[in-house]
Amino acid sequence: MSNAPSTAQWTASRLLIASWGVFGVLGVLSQALYRLTPLALEPVQKGMLEPYQWGIYIAWGVLNIYTEGIKGFQRGFNPRVVARAIHLAHHPKPLHVILAPFFCMSLFYATRKRLIVSWSLIIGITLIVILVRQLAQPWRGIVDIGVVTGLGYGAAHLVAAYFKALMAREKPSTDSLPARARVT
Repeated sequence: MSNAPSTAQWTASRLLIASWGVFGVLGVLSQALYRLTPLALEPVQKGMLEPYQWGIYIAWGVLNIYTEGIKGFQRGFNPRVVARAIHLAHHPKPLHVILAPFFCMSLFYATRKRLIVSWSLIIGITLIVILVRQLAQPWRGIVDIGVVTGLGYGAAHLVAAYFKALMAREKPSTDSLPARARVT
């Protein structure tokens, strides 16, 4: 028998807390998609791509669906976000609830290893963004199409994973939480 929260245990306040965490993260991803999609499409709309660049553009977009979308989001980030949102909903602490999107992204109240990985990714992504901004079109668009396809897949999967978890009887793994938090 599972110790998972059943659908009957989903009170309105718990659902609101979990949704704030997950959809707050989705808001961060959506903002990046909103800003980058026009830049990713600009080389296509303005006819800037040479035939070999078309090949790179398409291949890079598809490759990032797999590497960023499936391997990064679907298999790593999204299950962790959803598990932490569900944990937070059932074990709310005021500061954690207020900062739920950041809690769900493992930016605090996580194992030492997870904190190092999460913050390293944030810093690394920020540095890459700064470097990519220096690229001229069509190369900026080529890089950005990869980000847009991977993020788009990841964002869509996050929504699906969250709704699937709400209906599941199985408690998601909370291995990114500190050991003292996993006992409950």
